Amino acid sequence: MEKKLVLGVILLWALILSCEGLSRISLTKKRLDVDTLRAANAARKQHFSQNLGLSASIGESDAIPLSNYLDAQYFGVIGVGTPPQNFTVIFDTGSSNLWVPSAKCYFSVACYFHHKYKSKKSSTYTENGESCKITYGSGSISGFFSQDNVQVGELTVTDQVFIETTRESSLTFVLAKFDGILGLGYPEISVGNAPPLWYSMAEQGLIEKNVFSFWLNRDEEDTIGGELVFGGVDSKHFTGQHTYVNVTQKGYWQIEMGDLLIDGYSTGFCSGGCAAIVDSGTSLLAGPTTIIAQVNHAIGAEGVASVECKEVVNEYGDMIIEMLIAQTEPAKVCSKLNLCAFDGSHSVGNPIKSVVEMTKEKGSDLLCTACEMAVVWMENQLRENATKDRILAYANQLCEKLPSPMGESTVSCDDIGSMPDIAFTIGGKTFTLTPDQYILKVAEAGQTMCISGFMAFDIPAPRGPLWILGDVFMGAYHTVFDFGNDKVGFAKSA
Repeated sequence: MEKKLVLGVILLWALILSCEGLSRISLTKKRLDVDTLRAANAARKQHFSQNLGLSASIGESDAIPLSNYLDAQYFGVIGVGTPPQNFTVIFDTGSSNLWVPSAKCYFSVACYFHHKYKSKKSSTYTENGESCKITYGSGSISGFFSQDNVQVGELTVTDQVFIETTRESSLTFVLAKFDGILGLGYPEISVGNAPPLWYSMAEQGLIEKNVFSFWLNRDEEDTIGGELVFGGVDSKHFTGQHTYVNVTQKGYWQIEMGDLLIDGYSTGFCSGGCAAIVDSGTSLLAGPTTIIAQVNHAIGAEGVASVECKEVVNEYGDMIIEMLIAQTEPAKVCSKLNLCAFDGSHSVGNPIKSVVEMTKEKGSDLLCTACEMAVVWMENQLRENATKDRILAYANQLCEKLPSPMGESTVSCDDIGSMPDIAFTIGGKTFTLTPDQYILKVAEAGQTMCISGFMAFDIPAPRGPLWILGDVFMGAYHTVFDFGNDKVGFAKSA
């Protein structure tokens, strides 16, 4: 029988209070099945795979209180139309469109479980009618564009272009505790070139500063899920100063990050730089399988054993080590072993795959993937002056720690106190996550289960290797999205 994890889900209700220009909503909790979380994570990975493969003081700010859904998805309430029709939405920096279910959604089950926008009841509605479709990993939404006023906190954006959905094909949307999604990405990834809400706020002069900031509360005992502030930051949400880095490619909020450190030691793979997308719509931390296997090994996570991975280590391990010692360029080792195909200095074979993709592939492609991971692991051990026997044993252990195809990996709750810190290098500074921050405690049949906050996700060059810094990271670090200067800032959350 399939196991189901049950977590506390924070749903919103109750009273709006005002304090220092911020609107706050009191929250309560409800229990929900974690299958929704699994579906959301799978959909998110597919969403990025498809799209990336294609190519101080508050001032005049407004705060949106956030609910905490499975300690993973954060959402709040907006109003659409005049008078406002309320919708619960996810504030998602990984997409750019605003969509809510339409009253004209007749044939999708999901629409019958959520609030629906009724244009006839709004005095500020303007017809648009252009059809559109957004494809997610596990399904899609389709509908048409409309224009109306959108109330966010105490701000009202006039004539905002948004999508009325008439079809929602995924079971994820049926189970979801939100009605729609409010995208906060750049216009470059907006379907139909509809302006993101923050762009409209700036154009209409509604905010003092061209920024918005997230505070995600990870305290399981606190009823407050967090806050999203438009037009500034709330100094009570963070400590110290923010470290700002440039957005390197518009569309998503993509930045450059460096090495990932496990207990202070380099994992090597991103020492030359990796891209990272800061995404409030992703629950966990997603990164290259090569590094996630090292993280799983360090924290004792249980993953999926790979026969092919061990086959490469056992049959080719000695030769890989000898070639690395002989200063063979690591990127060419597997081609010289005839496990990967290369054209000059560039691979024409498949790039490193996730373990999910590995299980679907056959023959040389799978062995090539395993070889590429083994080279990274062994090169990292050679830098530590490890012996050959130790290097081979370490590689075999990592083969056993390849991430689960479902994304999540379990750890022993009793061992959290002895697990290492994991640190990201961003802007020349290290941003450390403690075990209490990257391990999620969930309930299963009355028992506590602990899940790693890391999952495998692989994007090939030139867009990859790539990390997605989701809510596990944003919960530890207050995050400022500065669209006026195209920067992202991080400071310790208060």
